[in-house]
Amino acid sequence: MDSRRVAKAAGVSVGAFALFGIITGLVPNSIYTRMVPRTGLDYLFLGLTAVFLGAYTYQRTNARGRDDTTVTAGAVLGFLAFGCPVCNSILLALFSSSALMTYLDPVRPLLGAVSVLLFAGLLYARSRRTCVSCAGEQSAQPQSD
Repeated sequence: MDSRRVAKAAGVSVGAFALFGIITGLVPNSIYTRMVPRTGLDYLFLGLTAVFLGAYTYQRTNARGRDDTTVTAGAVLGFLAFGCPVCNSILLALFSSSALMTYLDPVRPLLGAVSVLLFAGLLYARSRRTCVSCAGEQSAQPQSD
């Protein structure tokens, strides 16, 4: 295990947790006041999103393909899952606060579950690709006796 990669992945996880936690009000701070009560699911999806971003950083390779799109979708869905629906200024500009509380708030757990499935599927697929390519590289190397 490369200690620099582990440190970078841990830094991404801790940084994502702190950044997302502060701007969504899950980590209490004087900058931002959350308008919707915090729930255990909010903390669960915040933690899982941060861990998955760190794991993706650890697994990251130059051959990414559509992986960046999938991880971005997972992060956005995760953010919507644990973020305050009426505190999101972009959503508030597009929809009314009553529409957000009526339609978005009830589906936030579903958005979080989809986010987790996207991340888990991506990391699983990447680990399978890595293992297959590693096995191919090992068998292609000449054997020394």
